[in-house]
Amino acid sequence: MIFELFTDILIVFAIALIVGMIFNRIKVPPLVAFILTGVIVGPYGLSIIKGQDQVTSLAEIGIILLLFTIGLEFSFKELWKIRLIAIVGGALQVGLSFAFFCGLAFMWGLPANEAILMGFLFSLSSTAIVLKILHQRGEMDSPHGSIALGILIFQDLMAIPMIMAIPFLASIPQLHSTPLFSGDALLMLVIRDLVIIFILIVSAKWIIPRVMHEIARTRNQELFLLVVILTCFGVAWLVSFTGISIAIGALLAGLIISGSEYSHQAASIVLPFRDIFTSFFFISVGMLVDVRVLLANFWLVLFLIILAIVAKTLIATAAPLALGYPLRTAAMTGLALAQVGEFSFIIAQSGFMTGILPFETYQMFLVVALITMAVTPFVITIGQPVTGRLCELPALSRIAQGTCGLDDERLRRKHKDHLVVIGYGVTGRNLAFTARKAGILYNIIELNPDLVIDARNGGETVVFGDATGEGVLNHAGIPDARIVVVAINDPVATRKIVSLCSSLNPSLSIIVRTRYVSEVESLYSLGADEVIAEEFETSVEIFTVVMNKYFVPRDRIESFITDVRANGYQMLRNRSVGQGTLPDLVRHIPNITLTSLTVEPKSPLAGTTLGEINLRKRYNLLVLAIRRGEEVLTDLGGETRIEEGDVAIIYATPEDIAKGAGLFTGK
Repeated sequence: MIFELFTDILIVFAIALIVGMIFNRIKVPPLVAFILTGVIVGPYGLSIIKGQDQVTSLAEIGIILLLFTIGLEFSFKELWKIRLIAIVGGALQVGLSFAFFCGLAFMWGLPANEAILMGFLFSLSSTAIVLKILHQRGEMDSPHGSIALGILIFQDLMAIPMIMAIPFLASIPQLHSTPLFSGDALLMLVIRDLVIIFILIVSAKWIIPRVMHEIARTRNQELFLLVVILTCFGVAWLVSFTGISIAIGALLAGLIISGSEYSHQAASIVLPFRDIFTSFFFISVGMLVDVRVLLANFWLVLFLIILAIVAKTLIATAAPLALGYPLRTAAMTGLALAQVGEFSFIIAQSGFMTGILPFETYQMFLVVALITMAVTPFVITIGQPVTGRLCELPALSRIAQGTCGLDDERLRRKHKDHLVVIGYGVTGRNLAFTARKAGILYNIIELNPDLVIDARNGGETVVFGDATGEGVLNHAGIPDARIVVVAINDPVATRKIVSLCSSLNPSLSIIVRTRYVSEVESLYSLGADEVIAEEFETSVEIFTVVMNKYFVPRDRIESFITDVRANGYQMLRNRSVGQGTLPDLVRHIPNITLTSLTVEPKSPLAGTTLGEINLRKRYNLLVLAIRRGEEVLTDLGGETRIEEGDVAIIYATPEDIAKGAGLFTGK
């Protein structure tokens, strides 16, 4: 028995490895590879695996650990931060999806309990696949990434009552013959849920934290592992006596520990086991797929796949639109949530085991769900061109531009030579604050309606809209602006914005904040003048802290910083340049830069002329221009007088700038 199980596991892992490597090349999630492995080795495939009962047992352990770790990683604090989109947007998406697919199943002639189950199955999306793809694309912090995360969290929470409702659905074969909710059944359901909530609260607040604290004091990792596993399986076992599945009990166990300070350590211990056993679950699902059903109902299955993707996309797009988000963001969210989720497999399997789903219906669902998950990377990839076309349709122009009746009246006053800030996050807020203090005119573009309201309450001038639309950029005055700063977390949208800004105003200075150095090259090629990579600037900040710890003089640190920025970014700017400008010249001359220094009240330069001080000869500082109030002096000579408050534009090496800076400050 043990030898046969060991042989089966070896075969499963070997085939899963081969299929996974192939799928990795074409960017298909490994979860799909596990399901296909099950199809290959299962009884409807090559019939390689004989001990299917053992694999199913391992799969059940995988589901328990999967739900346990989901409970561990769940944070009510994080949910509260995105409560609007998670609760309202999630409720809209789940409610509309359930109503559509449940109603469609009724029209198809399915029994009441089966139709309701279909509504459950198609209202959920894959958290594992979507978050992994968004992370790989660097879009987790993008607007559509944040919205998708909030809706997925709500879906995961809704999966709990869906799974709990399956035994009840199994007891009502037809809606017209049995009431959906009898009084006694509803009362028992409420009492049972209240008991579970009471146990959850008491355990989370007093029992589990006290026990884990005592175990942690022993500093014994083996004992800590035992108490984590004991909590997981123990709570799941106790909850199962109420009629709830062991898997839901494991989720509740994870929620109990998630409120303690030991949740991260517990998750790190369980994760390796979860990944191994969860793979068995999806392999076991694949073993149940009968390819003959697919071949016999090919056109029907194809129709259901297209229907599921299109319907889920449209419904998931409607939820963010209802909350006031622009069309592009809503559509990108809808495309990301267009597949069936992993929880749907758990619900479907329970429905099949309890007799709600007939064999053929269950088989068709498995095939439809599997293919929607497999095509998810390709569906998300086409999001950018699809949403771009949508935003160009005249009938959708108002929504696409994101104005939606929230236009800022102050924008009717046309600015000129102003600053445009795209994105009102931390960078945008700080930039707006300093621009206001410096007396610089500026406009803000933001597509998060909550941030727009906050900004307007603070007296800011804001365009509500998607900056990837030309109409929004025109409305913010890009053609007449001097500088635009792009500070958003969507790399795809950032590239499109840079390209549009460059075409709308060729003389515009485009400054971009990006997260990774790898994105710098493409942004320069699209027309950016300056690209600030957070990854690079973090390294500068780190070595600054290190130098301070070694008591390196501040002027030398400043020189190092200027030198690193001048030379470090130069290595990232390998782009072809057309007509040369002064900034381009500075960029391509090693160890030389442009900077501006203010003449402070105590400066010995105040009241002298350029000829008297002779900065070029004595300090190697070339003064290119002087800004005095609103006036910029460029026709400089030896008789030009330097006054207190002047801002001198200096051209020199970082070392000479560091040495001569004291002349301007008087220190």
